[in-house]
Amino acid sequence: MANYLQHFASLFTRQGEKARPEQVQNSAGGFVFALDDWSRLDRWLVLGADGGTYYASEQALTVDNARAVQACLVADGARTVKRIVEISTSGRAPKNEPALFALAMAAGDAKPETRKAALQALPLVCRTGTDLFHFARAVEGFRRWGRGLRNAVAGWYLDKPAEALAYQAIKYQQRDGWSHRDMLRLSHPVARTPEQAALFRWITQGMEGMVNPSAKGGALSPASLPELVRGFEALRASTNRKQVVALIRQHRFTHEMLLSEWKNDPAVWEALLEHMPQTALVRNLGKMTAVGLLVPGSAACRKVAQQLVDKDRLRKARVHPVALLSALKVYEQGHGERAQKRANALSWAPAREIVDALNEAFYLAFQAMEPTGKKHLLALDVSGSMTCGTIAGVPGLNPRVASAAMAMATARLEPAFTAVGFASGQGLSGPFSSQGVEGLRPLAISPKQRLDDVLKAVDGLPFGGTDCALPMIWAQKNRIEVDTFVVYTDNETWAGNVHPFQALRDYRQAMGRPARLIVVGMTATKFTIADPSDPGMLDVVGFDAAAPRVMADFSRPTPAGPAPAGPAAN
Repeated sequence: MANYLQHFASLFTRQGEKARPEQVQNSAGGFVFALDDWSRLDRWLVLGADGGTYYASEQALTVDNARAVQACLVADGARTVKRIVEISTSGRAPKNEPALFALAMAAGDAKPETRKAALQALPLVCRTGTDLFHFARAVEGFRRWGRGLRNAVAGWYLDKPAEALAYQAIKYQQRDGWSHRDMLRLSHPVARTPEQAALFRWITQGMEGMVNPSAKGGALSPASLPELVRGFEALRASTNRKQVVALIRQHRFTHEMLLSEWKNDPAVWEALLEHMPQTALVRNLGKMTAVGLLVPGSAACRKVAQQLVDKDRLRKARVHPVALLSALKVYEQGHGERAQKRANALSWAPAREIVDALNEAFYLAFQAMEPTGKKHLLALDVSGSMTCGTIAGVPGLNPRVASAAMAMATARLEPAFTAVGFASGQGLSGPFSSQGVEGLRPLAISPKQRLDDVLKAVDGLPFGGTDCALPMIWAQKNRIEVDTFVVYTDNETWAGNVHPFQALRDYRQAMGRPARLIVVGMTATKFTIADPSDPGMLDVVGFDAAAPRVMADFSRPTPAGPAPAGPAAN
């Protein structure tokens, strides 16, 4: 008798075939669901396309996402600009570059109202001089320097108080082939105050231009410059360590404002530390250790460790979890990512207090949330494709390792969780099975473990194909009670005999539990394993700082049904 069931069935379908008409083929050949353009916009703004993926180069992934941004601009330019501003200003994204790129696209849009909205948003998204330079580089790919763009850049300078603008001019002097001198000469802002006029002259012509009587507008008194600029000129002219230290303390100068010859002096770094912003603190831990300031057991080491875990400092500075994870990886190894390729590269002996503080600070950087009390299965996709690309361009932070870090944020919060790693059971280099399911095994993740130890353990797992249905299959086969499945993946599933949404449906029926599925997208692709028609499934963007809170809200349903998707939801 012919077995027609092997060719067609509605209950279970091979991932290499469509289970639903609306499914699309992912880059690995499996069939999944397509994200809408607004969800793709969120993924781009948070994750970017650094390093590409296993299946797509950085160029191809960028082009693909840029087309999604264009589609959003065509559909609703004002909504697109608003979303760019929301993600950028909330501190939810590891890097601001994707938002700057999207804003540049909006500034070159065909619709005048969209261009106007984008240029009005310029000071909100371009918060530093470096941001402005990145935007200037990007916007030239989408439009010419017309009156609207020049006026928007001029407004960026004119709307800042003289002292605030002086700080920007001194700290962020040039980037991407652009400088403040270039921007002022392009935008031609007309100073509103004598202080602005003096500052613009100093930026474009230096101190010589200030005292030159033949300059346009005549000579200007250096006394009309902001105090910060006058102190900066004294700092650059100083050859005395005591005076340099005094000027740093008086004006709260940052390390970017120093001449290079002072950047190896521990006394100078001690002075910088007194008022060092939180982001700068995180970025300069290696340097301060290398010069001998952060010695284990020292007062400076204790002070820095306390500041790293200061919730208020982290919140006010909007330090992203990825920045802390990157700092932990680099600091613990005792050298920069490219140090081994350069002679006389910076290296240091890590201080235990700093490593411990960075471990703790990572969890504190996620937005505050309350435990749900629900039973979670944290499922990490450890297939080969998850080892390609980087999160926010951080060397060594591939989606596979980053998934473990995100899972730990939930593990630290929820008392009832199980963690597993899965691939597909195909092409693995060793035994990788658990309780009758090949391609999956439990992970010994404990909330008491150090984050760096967990990352190393996950990074050392064998590779394989991808079957995102395995977590649900394993839970059903072993009668494990789960309220919320959380799958961290790139959505390039292809190797299973049942689609993930079918496996969840079967789990619900077999176990009599209204289990939910949260898909944490770790790359900026256009795919998801979550069924968009199922209110019990949710997409969130990996390493969105708000993601754990949104996930907790979704796992904690209201009596009326599933919690609505929050700001991190796709």
